[in-house]
Amino acid sequence: MTGDIILQTKNLGKQYKSRWAVHHLDLEVRRGDVFGFLGPNGAGKSTTIRMLLSLVRPTEGEVFLFGWSLAKDREKALQSIGGIVEKPDFYPYLSAHRNLEIVGALNGGASRARIQEVLELVGLASRASDKVKTYSHGMKQRLGIAQALLANPEFVILDEPTSGLDPQGMKEIRGLIRHLASDQNKTVMLSSHLLNEVEMVANRMAVINRGELVTQGEVAALLEKGEKCVTVQGSPVEKVRSVLSRQRNIGKVLEKGDAFEVTMPFENIPELARALVQEEVDIQALVPRRSLEEYFLSITENEPEESKN
Repeated sequence: MTGDIILQTKNLGKQYKSRWAVHHLDLEVRRGDVFGFLGPNGAGKSTTIRMLLSLVRPTEGEVFLFGWSLAKDREKALQSIGGIVEKPDFYPYLSAHRNLEIVGALNGGASRARIQEVLELVGLASRASDKVKTYSHGMKQRLGIAQALLANPEFVILDEPTSGLDPQGMKEIRGLIRHLASDQNKTVMLSSHLLNEVEMVANRMAVINRGELVTQGEVAALLEKGEKCVTVQGSPVEKVRSVLSRQRNIGKVLEKGDAFEVTMPFENIPELARALVQEEVDIQALVPRRSLEEYFLSITENEPEESKN
């Protein structure tokens, strides 16, 4: 294992009775990554994260963190990691500041300056003295992220970090994740159902479904594969419609006003452009796109969902 690999799992699996929640999972997170961990409900994301944080014992396989085996060298493997899994819990009748003091004490203590720093990072400094019972769900999510950052870990694992946040809050968390990666040299792994949020911040990702790895790699490279949705707009509209009807390998064509949404292989887009020019179509737009959501659905939509684990 090279020094650039922060996390590596080998044949990782967790079985509950006769059901495998996670099976044969091989992941690789590299230093400096913002790594998106995606999958539908019941895919095994939270179970995987619990195994990575040593909250659940794997049925099979191994986890390596910073080159240390989690099974054989647990303390060394976890010493530079912080994380939250699903809904973070706190003492509701204590303040956010006091909650973080207690968490810090469990790990050797945290200074008032560090507690204030992480509260400012997540936008809770002005509410630091308020009891957590007065916090909204989104504020509790922010406090959970603050807790994960308290020990200044090199590797941060966040399970649904934008859950319960309004659009402005989501934007702030995206900015925080970018800041952690680019300015504080942290490696971040985040799971989310908000695929567009992951697309905005992640450079690498893995998709799992029914507990098994579907794909893994650079986000940009994965989105270049397969079919694209192409917006075609030109005049006269009748000629555009005629060209599309004669093109090979055209999939679904959806007409929206004076524009067309066309599904087609990426490599056939230049051929379409040439055909439009030959027909003397005045092209206003020929825009290929493929969002992470479209890609995610294309590789998981035929798999049935199971109960969330």
